[in-house]
Amino acid sequence: MKNNIVLIGMPGAGKSTVGVLLAKAMNYEFLDTDITIQKENDKKLFEIINEKGLEEFLRIENDVLARVNTSNTVVATGGSAIFGKEAMEHLKSIGHVVYIRLSLEEIIRRVSNIKTRGIAMKKGKTMEDVYRERVPLYEKYADIVVDAENTTIEEAVEKIMKACENL
Repeated sequence: MKNNIVLIGMPGAGKSTVGVLLAKAMNYEFLDTDITIQKENDKKLFEIINEKGLEEFLRIENDVLARVNTSNTVVATGGSAIFGKEAMEHLKSIGHVVYIRLSLEEIIRRVSNIKTRGIAMKKGKTMEDVYRERVPLYEKYADIVVDAENTTIEEAVEKIMKACENL
């Protein structure tokens, strides 16, 4: 049964922030998969990436997301969730995947703490490189695309709720 809402998008797109308010507005539970990964590994995301490497982090993330077993929940994923094929197929099977879309310029404006945020990016890559690599995957997996450019958090929540009414 597809009664969850799964939020995907770039780091800084507002998945966690919007997700909490969306869950409240819909009387749903809220799950932040980045926090689940941190709890299961007893480390912050950037520590996992630094200690185990990017490939191992992506494997851990794919495994955690492929095991999400919930209903009536807003699920906020990490920005790199779309690299996990099994994870995304599973999440699509249990919920409606909503891509929160923002421009590269807005993402760069919002994300200043790349080193401690735990963004899964190869050494030497820029945020622009990450954006260009990920956007086609966000679009591929999304059931709904919500443009959150120039919107408040509340407006983004409204847009997502309205888009989900038609499902």
